[in-house]
Amino acid sequence: MAEKVTAGPICNANGVREAVCIHTKKIISSCRDKDCIEDLRFYPTETAQEVLASAQGIRGGSAELLYTFVDVEPVNFNRGYYTVDMRFYYKITLQALGCSTRYTEIEGLATFGKRVILCGGESGPKIFSSEPVADELDVQLDLTADLPTAYVEVIDPLLLSAGFADNCHYVPGVLTGVPEGILAAFSEPLVLDESLSRRVCVSLGQFSIVRLERDTQLLIPVFDYCIPTEECTVSGIGSSEDPCSIFADVDFPVDSFFPTNAVCDADGTASGGSNSSCGCTR
Repeated sequence: MAEKVTAGPICNANGVREAVCIHTKKIISSCRDKDCIEDLRFYPTETAQEVLASAQGIRGGSAELLYTFVDVEPVNFNRGYYTVDMRFYYKITLQALGCSTRYTEIEGLATFGKRVILCGGESGPKIFSSEPVADELDVQLDLTADLPTAYVEVIDPLLLSAGFADNCHYVPGVLTGVPEGILAAFSEPLVLDESLSRRVCVSLGQFSIVRLERDTQLLIPVFDYCIPTEECTVSGIGSSEDPCSIFADVDFPVDSFFPTNAVCDADGTASGGSNSSCGCTR
């Protein structure tokens, strides 16, 4: 049986100098989703509502994810599993057709909630830290310290469709609980009462990754210290160097103008048997 590795120097181990203990977060479980979210209610701004009142048609524009609120709660009677509740807020930009052939750009809010269940393991101790948190008081009794931490990675969604939905059966209501930070993302107030505006629905395509993490201590191999290889240079305002000379040393960003299909292997060579170097090793 191989001898158990402990923290300390290591000799003759393929370049590994020592084994060290680190404190980090371990991903307990994760999942990915490809959501097609149909018929989300569009809550227009006041100006957008005036345009919609006389609009003859509407077409899609773009969608921007403003924020995602995340909450973690344990699942009853299923130890080690947790629900991750997410509420997404989107800034939707549409184009409304008036009496002429010109489209007017309008903005509004759409929101969507979802829940996933993931295994987050169990942890007995509660964790306290001396590291201060800005603008917050030190909490000495953190009763939720044994919960895992949820992380949600989301990119801006695709706006799949948009249109009027006047003939849909729905119960008019008022959207409540919108955080102040979300409302502040719009330049004017939103019309959150469905009975006061024409109903517009949008459909979004959203990609997301959800994971649960816990603090843990790991023993890892160390090859060497992370020593910077680039020298610090003085440039910008107050620099004694000629700006044009500095600019002359900057390589032309060819990759920014032309797409590349090169896929780099771990050793930095292009896949497919080519020995040409690609950008991964630069």
